[in-house]
Amino acid sequence: MSISSEDISSLRQRYEKAGQSHLFAFWDTLSAEQQTELAQQLDELDVSRVNQVFHTAIKADEEARAGKSHEITPPPPSSVECTIDGEADSAKVEHFRTVGLNAIAQGQVGVLLMAGGQGTRLGSSAPKGCYDIGLPSHKSLFQIQAERILSLQKLAAKHGSASASSSSCSSVVIPWYIMTSGPTRKDTEAFFAEHKYFGLEQANIVFFEQGTLPCLSLEGKILLETPHKVATAPDGNGGLYRALRTPYNKGSPDTVISDLQRRGIKYLHAYGVDNCLVKVGDPVFLGVCLSQNVQAGVKVVKKTDPSESVGVIALRDGKFGVVEYSEIPTALSEAREGNGELSFRAANIVNHFYTTHFLSEQVPAFEGEMAFHIARKKIPTVDAEGKPHKPSTPNGMKLELFVFDVFPFCDKLAVHEVARKEEFSPLKNAKGTGVDDQDTSRRDLLAQQKRWLENAGVKVEGEVEVSPLVSYSGEGLERYSGQTLEGNVEP
Repeated sequence: MSISSEDISSLRQRYEKAGQSHLFAFWDTLSAEQQTELAQQLDELDVSRVNQVFHTAIKADEEARAGKSHEITPPPPSSVECTIDGEADSAKVEHFRTVGLNAIAQGQVGVLLMAGGQGTRLGSSAPKGCYDIGLPSHKSLFQIQAERILSLQKLAAKHGSASASSSSCSSVVIPWYIMTSGPTRKDTEAFFAEHKYFGLEQANIVFFEQGTLPCLSLEGKILLETPHKVATAPDGNGGLYRALRTPYNKGSPDTVISDLQRRGIKYLHAYGVDNCLVKVGDPVFLGVCLSQNVQAGVKVVKKTDPSESVGVIALRDGKFGVVEYSEIPTALSEAREGNGELSFRAANIVNHFYTTHFLSEQVPAFEGEMAFHIARKKIPTVDAEGKPHKPSTPNGMKLELFVFDVFPFCDKLAVHEVARKEEFSPLKNAKGTGVDDQDTSRRDLLAQQKRWLENAGVKVEGEVEVSPLVSYSGEGLERYSGQTLEGNVEP
């Protein structure tokens, strides 16, 4: 980028008008290269939006601090669908699966992976999806999920070819949209290339990047990390929505939204990278959401302990949202229904459904009303002379949206209740913690696969790992009935 004096003058005027002219305080002391770097960063920044985000966030934060009371009620029964074995009508579950498989077979479904995090808490600087939870096969989380997509594509193709309405369906593509972050994108793309995209077609995997926002002072002024560089931080997993409309490669206008539309994708299943039990592109979940004709849907597991530190899906003043455990009065969090289950039990597991229309047309219309959450932090910056300054107390804020912040804007939200032991085992903590760590993830996945095999009449000897290429969710294992299996079960 070459910068002229006219460009700089225009840039200065834009920032002066926005009340952020202090960012040029050290301009005359910078080298030409440093001036170019700062000018490019400021030119790409939508400073008016930054100011608007700050004011909306402050207003919401002040209201929350004022202790405004809200009416909190469980989701309406009409929005909740349980498909847990033993609690649900098996014919109804099969209907949902058929509806979902029809949509997949017709090429209407994509999956979106939120994979911007690093494995820092796991003792690794690599992207979290590269992590090996210690399975006998040593497959990474990325590989497990890729193989589930491959398996589901085959299931849907088989389903489609057996259906009179889709008799011409010989192959199915489920495009995979992978949201990385600044620190993880390069390593994530390299990891996929190194492993030959785990058998998937490279053209059907789209990498894009979570956005960032400047760090702000407590008064809303943009902070400088150095005299020629703005301090920034990721904008939260809720930055997903804006990132979908941002070109994913420099020099190209292509966005995730334009790619969805080009491929004719109508529905998207979005999930987080750290759940080893996730049913990627789950046809039953799709069927639940399509049957309810909703803009968005959310998978939940049952909260059984009132003190569990997990947010729940509920209505706040009549609008859907995630209510954190700390926000629910004890009397409500402990309230139970006639069958003994908690009234507020729909535990959020970051597993969502969206229509492409909702993401492309409706979200942009209300996005400016979504209030970013404020995290007050000690942010390294520069002092009045441009020297590094490490504060001892919080001097600024990082702003982030959460992916569920769209829920209050949904007219209808499908709440799909599933079994925790079958669908949720998050990887959050370092090995040896005993909770949500490598060992619990490994244990839960192998225990699930043992149940599959034993239900199919197989005797399991020691630890047996079933490749997702052999079975997507326990189907097709009858061929091993009567056998004794040990080790890895691969195609």
